[in-house]
Amino acid sequence: MTGFAQVRKQSKAGPTFVVSLKSVNHRFLDLHFRLPSDADALEMKLRRLLKEKLARGHIEVGLSLASADNNGIGLNRELIAGYVQAFRAAAAEFGIPGQPDLNTILRMPGALESASQVSGEDVESAVLASAEEALALLNKMREEEGRGIARELRSRMENLRAAAAGVEAHRGSVLRSYSERLQSRMRDMLGAQVDKDRILQEAALLVDRSDIQEELVRLSAHADQFIALLDHGGEVGKKMDFLLQEMNREANTLLSKTSGLAGEALNITQAGLSMKAEIEKAREQVQNLE
Repeated sequence: MTGFAQVRKQSKAGPTFVVSLKSVNHRFLDLHFRLPSDADALEMKLRRLLKEKLARGHIEVGLSLASADNNGIGLNRELIAGYVQAFRAAAAEFGIPGQPDLNTILRMPGALESASQVSGEDVESAVLASAEEALALLNKMREEEGRGIARELRSRMENLRAAAAGVEAHRGSVLRSYSERLQSRMRDMLGAQVDKDRILQEAALLVDRSDIQEELVRLSAHADQFIALLDHGGEVGKKMDFLLQEMNREANTLLSKTSGLAGEALNITQAGLSMKAEIEKAREQVQNLE
């Protein structure tokens, strides 16, 4: 689910920092960090914290710091000094004239660094506490979106049930249509002097194909389970996605069993397509839920 949260604080050690969290929809938990270069240890702690609090989503974590004197950039003097010494030693050894280029040095990775560091224990503790605060704000926004999605999903299930009721209303006409086809088929085979065993096989096959009650019962049961998951709450997105896959399978079977029928039974095809449309719309929303 989508959301954004930002917390600005100042640690006891001095630097002011801003922790930001941005979440967009994703099937799994996908964490991306934008932290200062010396924050490797902090990143591991933040990653562990986020995994405890979040289950799904593409999460972007940002951290920016500024020193108390507003001098946000410093020089990595040890790195720069080492480069200058190596340059001059190489020039002297190979007899090549020249001086180090400052522009080249400053473009080296790590030559410029934040004047405020995040490696101190006080700073790390303050950042982690702010990250928890930002997580609470982010989850509050995500929960609000989740309530809206839940209302839409309930509406989709009601539409699905209404379509299933429409199929049930026309079930009698389907059975009559199959009965007529069976009688016609039997007359044709009897006229062609086909043996009785063949007739019984054909009759059993057509009767089996005519039974859509089983699919309707399973669709209703899956819809009840779906609503129960919504009522229960928690991390239910993947379970709901599985149930919708099962509903789609039942709808496909129902349509295949009623294909080729004419007359009033064509209404079942229309209702079945409506059911598939509701299932697909529900699946699009379920991808956003945890």
